Amino acid sequence: MANRHELATATFAGGCFWCMEPPFDKLDGVVATISGYTGGHSANPSYEEVSSGTTGHLEALQVLYDPAKVSYDRLLEVFWRSINPTDPDGQFVDRGSQYRSAIFYHDAGQQRLAEASKQQLHASGRFKQPIVTPILPAGPFYPAEEYHQDYYEKNAIRYKFYRYNSGRDQFLETVWGKEKK
Repeated sequence: MANRHELATATFAGGCFWCMEPPFDKLDGVVATISGYTGGHSANPSYEEVSSGTTGHLEALQVLYDPAKVSYDRLLEVFWRSINPTDPDGQFVDRGSQYRSAIFYHDAGQQRLAEASKQQLHASGRFKQPIVTPILPAGPFYPAEEYHQDYYEKNAIRYKFYRYNSGRDQFLETVWGKEKK
């Protein structure tokens, strides 16, 4: 495993953070995923505050990764294949500003790669509606409460029920099919 100083951070918002952890946790080179809140104006918000939609924060995922094992481009590919980038009002069953999608870049290289990947996705014609996922500078990130971390592992049955009923997998299967993985 890489030394701590060799690791990089990526931050993505893709609706419910419970659903964003598994695809990144499966990648070789991802050291940790942290569910949390970012993009808003309140310091140290609670889940209840973010859920109310008044903090400006989005549910987000911070990905700590080893760039020698997994590229930022690969993380972007996993991100795009985990969301509906055409929905400005949330993701799947989760509605509201706190569930919007976004890429939060940590440096100019991430910004350039994120913009290029968004343009490639647009040019692919895969989506009939415009890609509305913004690419924004990363700001303060507040880890969510402990019970949200690794929710899909700690509460596997509840998570599977939620995930299935969210419509996420059905949408992703329709859009990506076998390419989803």
